[in-house]
Amino acid sequence: MDNYLLPSLIERFIKHLQSQGKSSFTLIAYKKDLEQFTGFLTSQEVNDIREVKKDHIDGFINKLITDNYTKKSASRKLNSIRTFFRFLKADGVIEQNPSLDVSHPKYVQSPPRIFSKLEYRALRDFAKEDTRTYALVEILLQTGIKIGELANIHLEDIKDAGLHIRSYGKNPEREIPLNKAVKKAVDEYVKERSTIAKDGHLFVTRTGHPLLVRNIRQIITRCFREVGVENATVNDLRNTFIAHQLMNGASVEYIARLVGHRRLSSTERFLNLVKEEAEKKEKLGEL
Repeated sequence: MDNYLLPSLIERFIKHLQSQGKSSFTLIAYKKDLEQFTGFLTSQEVNDIREVKKDHIDGFINKLITDNYTKKSASRKLNSIRTFFRFLKADGVIEQNPSLDVSHPKYVQSPPRIFSKLEYRALRDFAKEDTRTYALVEILLQTGIKIGELANIHLEDIKDAGLHIRSYGKNPEREIPLNKAVKKAVDEYVKERSTIAKDGHLFVTRTGHPLLVRNIRQIITRCFREVGVENATVNDLRNTFIAHQLMNGASVEYIARLVGHRRLSSTERFLNLVKEEAEKKEKLGEL
């Protein structure tokens, strides 16, 4: 019977998520995870959902880790499988949820990478050679927004009072204050822009197409390479903003609101880093 075949059940689950108003990013992530899981089950000659046992799910998670997926990534995929099975049980498709007995792979969350003052200055100085690069770097360093949010900024989102951020993935729509350095960098870029995007995007390519996330990542990665900043990602600009805000005495609640963290714990994990940083400075002051 089709009722128990995995592909049709995944479609049913995705439609259910859609009816709950989940974002397209969430739907795509669930679909990819579950299709990957189905592929593994097919290799084990399992096509009927009622045949799926704890050992199959364990086998899938172990295979991911063997295939060089991070434990964090494998853990996220297990969450997708659990949500899927929870839905199937609530819908009366299965009687038992085999995923509940599967343990999450244990991983240690590495501390966020925060740029030193030297790296921070070097990055800004190098970026100044090009108005577009400088505007990109300044916005990321001074607002802590995500790269996808940055790519999605339209010219009309730059207001006198600050910057309007459109909703992106799980991150909510919000308003962010802009300091003089960012406003100046953006103004200079807009003045110098030789092409204007037809759909109003702020950051465009030389031919007037919106700058994509991958284009921005390439530009920032080049900056890292040129100034010798090692083992860094674009997200570390966001991490650095959060840490600097905390060091300057901003409240966890205020920063969480600025950067769009839905859980305060996401912001709070930076507190220990900031404390260590402050202790280091105190020790240096005593020498």
